[in-house]
Amino acid sequence: MTTVLITGATAGIGAAFARRLAGEGHDLVLVARNEERLGEQATELHDRHGVEVEVLAADLSEDKGIEAVEDRLRDPARPVHLLVNNAGFGNKGRFLEVSMADELKMLKVHCEAVLRLTAAATEAMRERHRGAVINVASVAAFVPRGTYGASKAWVVQFTQGVARDMAGSGVRLMALCPGFVRTEFHERAGMGTDNVPGWLWLDADKLVGAALRDLGHGKTLSVPDPRYKAITGLMKLAPHRVVSRASSTTGRKYGPK
Repeated sequence: MTTVLITGATAGIGAAFARRLAGEGHDLVLVARNEERLGEQATELHDRHGVEVEVLAADLSEDKGIEAVEDRLRDPARPVHLLVNNAGFGNKGRFLEVSMADELKMLKVHCEAVLRLTAAATEAMRERHRGAVINVASVAAFVPRGTYGASKAWVVQFTQGVARDMAGSGVRLMALCPGFVRTEFHERAGMGTDNVPGWLWLDADKLVGAALRDLGHGKTLSVPDPRYKAITGLMKLAPHRVVSRASSTTGRKYGPK
């Protein structure tokens, strides 16, 4: 029996990870801001799958919240074998249309929290010669699209760099880069999605299954869908100015309204 800690666990990709891993018999530590939703989710998963589910209400945009999760990850009496850094959000608007406070909050959650929680988890895992970290990024990491894309690009580069540093330690790391997934993400950011073509949408449960298979195969980067694999492959081959122009056009067409 192993224990998995998931941030941003109450909705979307985080909730899909929780369902899948509980169904496989793993105990869970669920992290999110809303304690009531965490409690409801924990009860449902425990009753359905018979696993132990611990809840930790923490806001990862604040030092206090990050520190609480760091402490849990470092607890030698209750080891965490897999960390899923999934917490994140989007801001509606282009650069200078979003307040600096909101931009910095995003960097706190997407970058600083990921850095600190990955460090806390891998330090303990390395001592046990066993463990894994999945850091949820986005296909937006591969295109120049403001603070969100830049923060997710950092997640990808950071994760792959640490994976190389940890090679041979028994600790695996992987950056997960989904595309459009039907979650609460866009609604919370006030972003309209009616104009996004149906073929671009991914199912969260299928995405998680593909991600866990990629982790099992030792990949350090997972783009878990043939459609987005093709899109990201083309972006890598195309000249930077073409990608930048296409990203700007696509952002206006399918981005926040």
